[in-house]
Amino acid sequence: MGAIYRREVGAYFSSSIAYIFLAVAWIFTGMFFYYTCLVSATTDMSGMFQTLFLIFVFLIPLLTMRLFSEEKKQKTDQGLLTAPVSLGDIVFGKYFAALTLYTIALLMPFVYALILSKFGTVEWGMVFANFLALFLLGAAFIAVGGFVSALTENQIAAAVMAFVAFMLLYLIDALAGVMKEGIVKNVMEQLSFHRKYVSITYGLFNVPTIIFYISFAVIFNYLTIRVFERRRWS
Repeated sequence: MGAIYRREVGAYFSSSIAYIFLAVAWIFTGMFFYYTCLVSATTDMSGMFQTLFLIFVFLIPLLTMRLFSEEKKQKTDQGLLTAPVSLGDIVFGKYFAALTLYTIALLMPFVYALILSKFGTVEWGMVFANFLALFLLGAAFIAVGGFVSALTENQIAAAVMAFVAFMLLYLIDALAGVMKEGIVKNVMEQLSFHRKYVSITYGLFNVPTIIFYISFAVIFNYLTIRVFERRRWS
């Protein structure tokens, strides 16, 4: 897995994807930091973090669209499938490479928190809670995006399908709100990404919520492995 991981991290930074992703993420982070903290003269960064949920709904598809679709398009996936490494190593190597780049993007708020700490009191517990919320959100979304990327060789199609999937997960609260009471509504509420995300940002650490995000990531990485198992034996 280590070789796949290093290969993918290098591929991100040898192309323009890493730089575009980080630049856009940091531009929006800086913009929201300016408007929610500096303009309001507050050290409360929760508003910035809550807004970043929607920003990464748009950005993560750019990060995951090439994970597997590019291999299929360039016909290099056959080399991977016949390499002396397990499919789990391939999938998780690529997954952790994308997660690493995503985590780098999340480090900028800590720089802003350090700046704020020079002028007031920063609630570091809340900062770390918000970081954890964004990290878990990204871990789940990247797994979904990787699964979508494994289904097509078209990077644009992979990005669009991942974006649609993320928007559905983002809007599931609104969809559940217009439904009548029943099993379907209860299931949709339990699958609410946004509600669970906001609860962590408020410092409400809930073990089932953390398990929910991790389980989502594990399930979709497993489904990605299954996609390649079918291709290996077909």
